[in-house]
Amino acid sequence: MPNAPSAELAEQLAKDLQAYIDAYVDAHGGSTTSVKPGHRVPFHWPPHPISYKYHVLRSDWSGTSTVKMYGEEFDLQVARTPHGVFVRCDDIWHEERGETLEQATQNLIETSKPYFDRQFAIAESLGMSTRFKGHISELDPLSLMKLLYCTDRDVANEARTVIELHGSDHIFLPALLIVLNGRKHPNRRSAQWCVLDLFEDMSSFCKTQEEIDSAVAAIRSLIWDAEDDYARTIYKAGVVVGGHLPGTIGGPLLIDCLNAPSRIARRSAIHGLFHVVEWSQQMRESVVAAIRKVAKHDPEPLLREYAEAMANDIESAAFDHIAEPVFEDEE
Repeated sequence: MPNAPSAELAEQLAKDLQAYIDAYVDAHGGSTTSVKPGHRVPFHWPPHPISYKYHVLRSDWSGTSTVKMYGEEFDLQVARTPHGVFVRCDDIWHEERGETLEQATQNLIETSKPYFDRQFAIAESLGMSTRFKGHISELDPLSLMKLLYCTDRDVANEARTVIELHGSDHIFLPALLIVLNGRKHPNRRSAQWCVLDLFEDMSSFCKTQEEIDSAVAAIRSLIWDAEDDYARTIYKAGVVVGGHLPGTIGGPLLIDCLNAPSRIARRSAIHGLFHVVEWSQQMRESVVAAIRKVAKHDPEPLLREYAEAMANDIESAAFDHIAEPVFEDEE
């Protein structure tokens, strides 16, 4: 990470990220249609050693073997006990058990798959020809930004946490805006979710009002013409501006988005305005009036019903609110 803030480094990071996105799209047939990501599955490694359960002694690991898995050959330690055969691979901090050496080895291959899948997913995002064997926390800023687009959402989340730790370096904002304003990378929704999560503490990344304005404009644009709500990204955008930038910023922005052409956007705005009033009580009357207009005139019946119920919740100062509707083609 850089030792001092640098506008030049920040701009170069943004340019390099845009080049990466353009190259990725070109290499994958030119498609810019967003892809619905899977759910985030938290990764924990290594698993608890199974030999502990059976009280295998250090002296029991007297045998050796090898195994070829996922394109590489690994050395194994072997323990033959009354409880079966145990194999251990120190290279990947994992071990398994079976009735025979062959079974234990096969079990090791199968249960190691999440470990290798993660490393290959990172490698694919970084353009590496072999699996990634390092630590995400040690990567350079551009590599961290690339990982926000990783097909493995837990990898993207880990990259997000590292970026969050280095927000004070003040080199990430232009690149983060590239992500929010991006409409090309198929995996953009989960990357945008990560950026929105970072912007819950916008002051860590924005030093000036001008920078805050640029971040807010990017969020508004993201909401305004949303074609989908994959990864609940547009929903989160409404929460971020409504719950973390209420009053003079979030309230007017979301009221404006009630007129957006996207029904996804309007749904997000209705929900976000509930959080605006949680923090800016003085906006209650204007928010209720704006949402009641939606209840009367929105072209989507589900949104008219949602707006009516939400206006009632806000007007009555309810602590909770009606759940947002799910459109038929989202199920």
